[in-house]
Amino acid sequence: MKLLEMTGGAASRVIDADPPQPAPGEVIIETARSAICGSEMKTYRGAGMTGGNSGHEAVGTIIELGKDVTSLQIGQRVGVSAVVGCGDCAECKRGRFTWCKAARSRSRMHAEQFAIHARACSPLPADLPWDEATLLTGDGMGVPWHTAKKIDRADIETIVVMGLGPIGLGNALMQAHLGRRVIGVDIIDYRVRFARQLGADVSLKADETLIDRIMDLTDGNGADVVIDCAGQRASVANSFLSARRGGIVVFNGESMEELLAPSRDFNRREIWAVGCWYYFMREVPEMFALWRNGLDVAKMITHQFALSEAPEAFTLFDKGQTGKVLLRP
Repeated sequence: MKLLEMTGGAASRVIDADPPQPAPGEVIIETARSAICGSEMKTYRGAGMTGGNSGHEAVGTIIELGKDVTSLQIGQRVGVSAVVGCGDCAECKRGRFTWCKAARSRSRMHAEQFAIHARACSPLPADLPWDEATLLTGDGMGVPWHTAKKIDRADIETIVVMGLGPIGLGNALMQAHLGRRVIGVDIIDYRVRFARQLGADVSLKADETLIDRIMDLTDGNGADVVIDCAGQRASVANSFLSARRGGIVVFNGESMEELLAPSRDFNRREIWAVGCWYYFMREVPEMFALWRNGLDVAKMITHQFALSEAPEAFTLFDKGQTGKVLLRP
C-alpha cells in the first residue's frame, strides 16, 4: 500500500509499505480521507517519523476485523478518534478517553489503510459526506466543540480567537455559529482574511497595536473569552492582555514552555484559565447534530490533494496558505 513518510526537515515522500495487520480488538480501515493538522508541523519540520507520519484525522471503510471485534462490521463507514482509552476504566465508560490514565495516541493515517482499535470508531450516518465526516470526527471540529461546551455561559458575548490555524479557524466557525461575536487574530494575511469567510465579525493581523485595537472593539474592557490556539509566547501573553477582568482564557494551543506568572496573569485580574485537549467520544453524536442544524464544516476545507501529492500539500499547509487540507488516497 501507499504511505506518507515524514523524512524530517520539512520534507516528506510517499512510499510503498506493507498493509497493516489488526491486533486483537482492532480493525483495518481503507482510508477515504485524511486531514492535515497543525500539530503535525512539529514532527514534519523536525526529525520526521521514520516509516510513517503523524496523521491522526481520518475516515474510511472497515475492510478487516481483528480477533474479538463484534461491535463493528466489514463495509461499515467510520470516523476515528486518535486518542484511544483502555476501555475498562470509569472514564472510558463515560466516553472520556482523554481522561483515561492509560490513553494512547494513534497516527500513520496518511495512508491507503490504517489500523485502529474498534472502540475508537464512530459509525457514520449514511447521509454524512466523507469531507464533513473527516472534520466532525477529528480534532478539526472536535476541539472547537469541546471548547464550546466548556464555556457554555449565557453572559459570554465576545470571543477572541488568538491564532487562526485549523483549530483557530474551527473555533471561529463554531463560535459564530453559536451566535457569539468573534474577533480573530493571526500573523498571516491569508488566515486573517479566511476567518472572516467563516463568520468572524472582525479579523486582525497581530502587531504592536493589537491589544489597543481589541480594547477599542470591546469598549476598553477586553473580551469575555480568549481562546489561545497557537501556544506561542506572544499568543499566550496577548491572550491574557485581551481578556476582561474576570474573563476566561482557554488553552487549545500546546506549549511546554513556562509562560505564565500567577499574580500578573491570574490573581490580580481574577482570570479563569481552562485547559482543553482533543474531545470526548461521547461528543461525536453531538457534532453530527450540529451539522444537521446548519454548522457548515465544509467551509473549513480549502484544498484537497491525492495521497500521491501529499508532499505538495504539506509544503502549502506549512506556509499558512490554506484552511483545512484533505488527502484522498
